[in-house]
Parts: sequence; structure tokens; C-alpha cells
Amino acid sequence: MEAVNENGHIGFDVLFNHATLGILVTDPSGSIVLANPFLLKQFGYTRDELIGQKVEKLIPARYGHRHVHHREKFNQHPHSRPMGIGFDLFATRKDGSEFPVEISLGTNKTQDGQYVVAFVSDISLRKESENALKELNAALEQKVAERTESLSEMVSRLNRQMGEIEKKDTELRNALKKEKELNELKSRFVSLASHEFRTPLSTVLSSIFLISKYEHTDEQPKREKHIQRIVSSVNMLTDILNDFLSVGKIEEGKIQVRLSTFNVEAHITGIVHEMKELGKKQQEIDYVHSGDQMLHLDQGLLKHIVLNLLSNAIKFSPENSTIRVRTENAPGRFMVQVKDEGLGISPEDRQHLFERFFRGSNVTNIQGTGLGLHIVAKYAELMNGAVTCESEENKGTTFTVTLKTDEPI
Repeated sequence: MEAVNENGHIGFDVLFNHATLGILVTDPSGSIVLANPFLLKQFGYTRDELIGQKVEKLIPARYGHRHVHHREKFNQHPHSRPMGIGFDLFATRKDGSEFPVEISLGTNKTQDGQYVVAFVSDISLRKESENALKELNAALEQKVAERTESLSEMVSRLNRQMGEIEKKDTELRNALKKEKELNELKSRFVSLASHEFRTPLSTVLSSIFLISKYEHTDEQPKREKHIQRIVSSVNMLTDILNDFLSVGKIEEGKIQVRLSTFNVEAHITGIVHEMKELGKKQQEIDYVHSGDQMLHLDQGLLKHIVLNLLSNAIKFSPENSTIRVRTENAPGRFMVQVKDEGLGISPEDRQHLFERFFRGSNVTNIQGTGLGLHIVAKYAELMNGAVTCESEENKGTTFTVTLKTDEPI
């Protein structure tokens, strides 16, 4: 190390002896050749106790054998760098106690060989601060976790309460909507009734007046004609009232499905005979049933469906036409189909066919409430079924109602 002393001896003394970090110089074999006062104080050694000792004397025994390997590897390719990047480094004092350190390595090549200069910093205070900070962070994280859990429980509780409030709000809105729909239904009833009732009532009154004028026996055919007009008008009034009563019950949820087992062919045959009396001149109703005759369904709701479909078929079909009714009872499924040769329904009107009060653009001159198909669809829905429509303008319409069925218990 004489070369070092000859090149700026005064500057080296100031740096070496008064530095506030430990400085250690080792020869190529790893023996300590110089140690500044600060380092001796750090480790608790006198100069005589340390000079000539291997540098591993200052390293914990558990790392000693590995350090020899690292030292030899460093000597093969010496260069200035921090030591132990990414690892915690420890040094051992004379009394055996350990403390954390940071070490920077440098080299100095002389005529005697390559010397390694190590700058050793005791980072105990910094580590204590870091550990204290970690503990503080851990405590804060625990506090945050506890607070988060508490807030989560509070949010969950609030969400449940909000859910209940929203549920109540939805129920209230639905109730108000139903109330509004019922009020609308009543208003439409008053408006429609005043219009729809006027024609049949006028017919009844005029026919009664004319009947009173026919006093002679040979005028009986004229009386019969007006009596038939009265019967037809009264039936029309009854149909209108039944439509409104049915829709009112549907909206209020008062329609209950009452299942029973009955002979469906006989049931539909009776309805067909009943409706034939209301048919136009030379109108025919052709009915065919296939499958089991015994059916387990709501007999009353099925009758209403068939009556409405047949009534529409008669109303919108011309004289001298045939209305075809088909029923099929298969396992788990019942189908009723009504096909007419009437006016037909446009594609635009078919989109609104089952809405309340809807009437096709081509039937405005024919009396009706616009409720019949709405009732059919609702009754089918109550019996786990659906209604489909196929139609072509001026060629006729086919309505098919398909209902799910179960075996009677």
C-alpha cells in the first residue's frame, strides 16, 4: 500500500482516519491490511487484533463459507459495485453481536497486487426505522382491513335496506300501475259502452215499437223478424258486458284455474251447436276432434276461449263460408284451432292483436270491444299455454291455442 501513501499521503490520512463510515482494505488473499478508526470502533477491535485476519472474521459464521466463494469470484473480475444487491447483509462484532450493514466495494491495483477497499455502513438505525415503519404499516393495514370489514357490513346492511325499500317501491308502483290500468279500463268502458250500446239498444227500441204496430195474424212473420233482431241485440249487449267483466277480473287477479276431467269432444260440440244459431246465412261450422276424449283442464276457461274465437270467426267471415274447428288431445298437450275464410289480418295489425281494445284497421265498421283476443291470450296464459295467429288478408285467419296438460292426481 506504499503506492497509495506516496500519491497524496495527507489527503488519504484525512479520508481514512476521519471518515464517518468504516473503511477496510484487504489483499488478494482476503487478509485485512488496513482498517480505519471508525471501522475498529464499529466492530470493537483494536488495530492489532484485526490486521492480518481474514475478512470472514467480521462476517457471521453461517455466511463465512459462501463469502469465501464470492470473494474469490470478485477477485477474478474486480470492479466497483455495491455488495449483496437484493440481500440483507450482516456483520459480527468482537462480542459476537450482529448488526445490519451496507457495503460498497472498490479496487486499487498496486505493484504488490490487487487490493479491495470496502466501505462499511452500519444501518441499524435505518433498519429499526424500516421495521418500525413496517409494523406501523401492518398495524394500519390491519386497522384498514377492520374498518373495511366494518364498512362492508354497513354497506351490506344498507344494501339490504335499500333492496327492501326498492322492493316496497316496486310493489307500490305496480299497485299504482294496476290502479291506473283499472281506472283506464273503467274510463274506456264508459266511453266504449256509450258507443257500443247505442246501436243494439236503438235496434231493440225500434223493433219493440214496430212489433206493437203488427196487430194482425198474417203479420206474424214480421213480428218474428223483429223478435230475432231483439234477441241478437240483447246477445250483443251480453257479450260486451261479459268482455268487460272478464278483463276486470283478469286485471284484479281474480281468475282462478279450476281443473277437472271432462269429455272435451262433447264439450266443444255443445259450444259449436250453441254458436251455430248466431251464424250468418249459410255459414257452416265443421268440427273434428282427434286423440283422447277425456281432458284434464279448466272447462270454463276453455269454453270462453272457444266462444271468443268462434264469435270472431262468425263476425268477420262472409255468408256461405265454412269455419273449421279442430281439437287434438295428446299426452301433455291440448290444441284447439279455429280457421275462418274471413277478412284476414294485416301483418301490421297482427303485432298488436292481443292488446286490450285493439281493433284491426279493416274491421272498424264491425261492432266489437277489441277485448276478445286479449281475454283469449290471458286465459291461455293462466293455463300454461299460448296463442298463435296465421292470417292472409281477404283469405282468412287461423288461431291456434296450445295448452299444457297434466294427468289428474
